Amino acid sequence: MKSFDVPVVYRSHLISAIKKKRKEDDRMKKDFSPTLLDFGPLKIYMARHFGFCYGVENAIDIAFRTIEENAGKRIFLLSEMIHNPQVNEDLKKSGVEFLQDNNGQQIIPFESLTADDIVLIPAFGTTLAIEQKLRNIGIQVEKYNTTCPFVEKVWNRSEVIAKKEYTIIIHGKPTHEETRATFSHAAASAPAVVVKDMKQTIELAKYILGHKPPAEFYTEFENQYSDDFDVEKDLTRIGVVNQTTMLASDTQAIADYLRDTMIQKFSLSDETIRNHFADTRDTLCYATNDNQTAVSGMLETPADIAIVVGGYNSSNTSHLVELCEEKLPTYYISSEEKILSAQTIMHYNFHTGEELVTNDYLPKKEAISILITSGASCPDAVVESVIQKLVGFFPTSKNVDEIITLFSTDNVG
Repeated sequence: MKSFDVPVVYRSHLISAIKKKRKEDDRMKKDFSPTLLDFGPLKIYMARHFGFCYGVENAIDIAFRTIEENAGKRIFLLSEMIHNPQVNEDLKKSGVEFLQDNNGQQIIPFESLTADDIVLIPAFGTTLAIEQKLRNIGIQVEKYNTTCPFVEKVWNRSEVIAKKEYTIIIHGKPTHEETRATFSHAAASAPAVVVKDMKQTIELAKYILGHKPPAEFYTEFENQYSDDFDVEKDLTRIGVVNQTTMLASDTQAIADYLRDTMIQKFSLSDETIRNHFADTRDTLCYATNDNQTAVSGMLETPADIAIVVGGYNSSNTSHLVELCEEKLPTYYISSEEKILSAQTIMHYNFHTGEELVTNDYLPKKEAISILITSGASCPDAVVESVIQKLVGFFPTSKNVDEIITLFSTDNVG
């Protein structure tokens, strides 16, 4: 796989040593058990896969190379490059300005741009309408496009099944940048509708089966369907794709439910299902799958708490938190600064959108076990800083350098 030039400030000697050792021992990526960092009184179990994915490293590489190669030029980002506060702040400090917020609201008008300006397309991609606006100004959209290849894979698959006259069902968060982009690309070729969860999917199935009046669809799915969508005609042949950062198991469950709905509606067999339901399992992102499966593997290890590190508006990170919350107390933090002391932690409740302060988050006992993972847009250096902070609460612990040495020898299994 292609390697990228990511700024050294985002790297970590500890995490690099861990990942290198695990890759050497498990080249086929079949072992999803966590990695034990034994500091003595503190045991930390790291998920098998975590941190920067291919698409994020690709976006960061392009962004910082663009800044370096275009001194003196105005450089803009459509919105956040990725959902990580450190990376976006570093881009701002390098002189990059943001044109929109995460909800697509304009910060700097497009009318103020010129053909000499550079506009970076973020890793989530963007809509066809925005691409055309930029082209009309004379801006080279393709040259500075950091859209993740796996997001583009979803778009390409949508186009393929659209040509076969399937309607595109998108599992995603309707207001998320990636879902807006995917919807735009899908709706250009076929009717499209977004479902945000299984609850909405069940309601959509009622329209497919004729159990709800068609007219109600347009209110219930307001702002989630393409222009001229005909609920009676456009739900007879469907295919499911997803926002790549959603829970893969949720997307699969939604696809399975709609597949069963089509079988019920049209009295289909396994041989004839393709007449009404397209197979789109190949659109699930490998990194999302790996990170989520790694968390499931990590959760088989007994522990006191879990810590998940990442930006608070990161969809893929929130789903890792969701998995951990099912098993044990979980703290979602954006950096080591949120660990205020050995007694107090500030953490994010993504269900309510609130940042909370919890006391006595570390159990009062001599030996503590903590599970740790991070989102696909979280730098390894931030994860190491979290580990360093935790280790500092245990004076008799081994230090991080000792653990790095262990992982750099052949004595580690």
